[in-house]
Amino acid sequence: MSLPSADRIFLVGPMGAGKSTIGRQLAELLDLDFLDTDQEIERRTGADIPWIFDVEGEQGFRDREESVIDLLTQRSQLVLATGGGAVMRHANREHLHGRGFVIYLCTTVDQQLERTARDRHRPLLQTSDPEKTLRDLQAIRDPLYREVAHAVVSTEGGLARDVTHRIIKLLRLS
Repeated sequence: MSLPSADRIFLVGPMGAGKSTIGRQLAELLDLDFLDTDQEIERRTGADIPWIFDVEGEQGFRDREESVIDLLTQRSQLVLATGGGAVMRHANREHLHGRGFVIYLCTTVDQQLERTARDRHRPLLQTSDPEKTLRDLQAIRDPLYREVAHAVVSTEGGLARDVTHRIIKLLRLS
């Protein structure tokens, strides 16, 4: 199987999997640019994600996300961290899988809870039962992450730099 160019690396996975942290390190070590779709949406709109969810709803946010993913996946020399729900749209999965090397950073719900416990910037976790929310999201999204990914890498219990080095080794073998 021919894999897309490794000068476009796209990270997918649930919130708290380490996409932004690992993505920054990966970009630095590979001398690539780093972008995060959520940060890019905030930069372009001048509003933060919770505000966009409040005003436009999840549908409005996903429309913005789809537009940004279409645009950014056409860039080269890039490591792109996507939002946890980016895989929910078929167009996003097509753009990601077809235009770059997609790595699914997977982790457990327990690890997600630990990593996101104090984060008030995640609209989908502003609920009375974040664990149930994460389990429900995992059940829906895990098959989509796996469908779009060229490789799956666990971030469970590992230091970000160790995961980053495993990814670099994986890319060199591809």
